[in-house]
Amino acid sequence: MSDDFRGFTVWFTGLPSAGKSTQSEHLANTLRARGLKVEILDGDVVRTNLSHGLGFSREDRIVNVKRIGFVCELLSRNGVVAIAAAIAPYREARDHNRVKIADYVEVYCKCPIEVLIERDVKGLYKKALAGEVKNMTGLQDPYEEPENPEVVVCTDQESAKESVGRIVRHLEELGYIPYEAADYDAAEEAAIEKRLEDLGYL
Repeated sequence: MSDDFRGFTVWFTGLPSAGKSTQSEHLANTLRARGLKVEILDGDVVRTNLSHGLGFSREDRIVNVKRIGFVCELLSRNGVVAIAAAIAPYREARDHNRVKIADYVEVYCKCPIEVLIERDVKGLYKKALAGEVKNMTGLQDPYEEPENPEVVVCTDQESAKESVGRIVRHLEELGYIPYEAADYDAAEEAAIEKRLEDLGYL
């Protein structure tokens, strides 16, 4: 990696269990394999350390997302790829970060709530439906879908490899990373996009 590499931020947003952490890990591994410096800011980890003491009110959630955004901006302008995996349910906070971070790519991990409840990786939906967890995003609290994300990945329809492949392709098109030979060919990519278009996701 050259000394003049321009850092950037990739922000994975989406409902709980939509695949943000999985996608971020796959992307980080892919970019590290290309010799880039990468840091992941996972929402759960950040709450334990950077945002300890914040609750789950709208105001506290916005503060939490802005704090993550501040760290992402700091990393990005120092030549690091910052990958954030945080729900960031409110457009207000996401728009704030988009303005503050010069090189910002928003990835929306889209998945129907019915699938997420069935998937329920962390058991949060089960607890929320039983009344054991309050302020659950997507159930008791709203999630404001991104209006113009750079990339939409439909985690109920495509594999992590397929999703990350499209994200990487977009980063190449934006000029953030050099082009590299694809792991799958253009026909496979076109087939994925056609399938998502037929399903109404694109």
